[in-house]
Amino acid sequence: MRSWLRQHGYALKVALRRIIQTPFSSLANILVIAFVLSLPLIAASLLVSLEPVTRTVSVNPAITLFMKDTLSLDETNELSQRIRADSSDLIQMIEVVDKNKALEDLKSTPAWSESLSVLPKNPLPHAIIVTLSNSGQDFVNSERVLALADEFAGYDEVDLVQFDSEWVQKLQAIMTFIKVVLVLLAIGVSVVVIATVFNTVRMQALVQRDEISVARLVGATESFVRRPFLYFGAVVGFVAGIVAILLSSFALMLLNNSIQEVISQTYDQPFMVQLPETFWLIFSIVLAMIVAAVAARWSVTRHSKF
Repeated sequence: MRSWLRQHGYALKVALRRIIQTPFSSLANILVIAFVLSLPLIAASLLVSLEPVTRTVSVNPAITLFMKDTLSLDETNELSQRIRADSSDLIQMIEVVDKNKALEDLKSTPAWSESLSVLPKNPLPHAIIVTLSNSGQDFVNSERVLALADEFAGYDEVDLVQFDSEWVQKLQAIMTFIKVVLVLLAIGVSVVVIATVFNTVRMQALVQRDEISVARLVGATESFVRRPFLYFGAVVGFVAGIVAILLSSFALMLLNNSIQEVISQTYDQPFMVQLPETFWLIFSIVLAMIVAAVAARWSVTRHSKF
């Protein structure tokens, strides 16, 4: 056990010495890997920060029908029953909103109470809120749902038809797009890390060709020869992962400073893009180390056969 630890300690020292001996080349490799690692980290941060937003709102799209002023509450109820009977397979729930109750609710809001108190009569119409079934995932773009909205708009009793929650569907589409981009970025990052470490280790193996040959002549095993290169790749991946997290934090800080005021003013609620949890940050560093070490092993295996 002590011998095993001594061998790995020696390999780590050799790897660190090689990094220190070529500071500019090592720094360039680390920065390149860190930059490409920061891209999926930022995308993952956006995904993690947007998920709570979609969980706090209804994902079932709704169609709101505003009645004409001349329509009574009884007539509105009759229309809602007719809609339920005609389109029961698409409808999850129908709610009739009494204009008098809606007015009272608005009056209880400080922003509206003073303005509504001076009006001679209730300006609000009766309304019907049709919540659609969530049996599918493409509600808003569904031709059947759009045809249903057009059908509602054609009723003589209806003055205006409005979609609700459409922005939620767009937000979910954006999140799906981010997930796809995240997968593509992960693949691209792996390719860049492998190519960078592979080429660096190839150059080191060629430069140290004589040293490797002498080591083999005195009985060094292939594992002993390759081990420092593996540690070199792992150390580069580790440092690049740390730098990538720092770069991502700085980028998100700039992003939050630019969007926080706009989001707060527009939606009256705070929104901040944050890095994933510590576990996933550690996982990304470990993954970078593994990919870099595998690339180093592949390269030294191919270019140390002499």
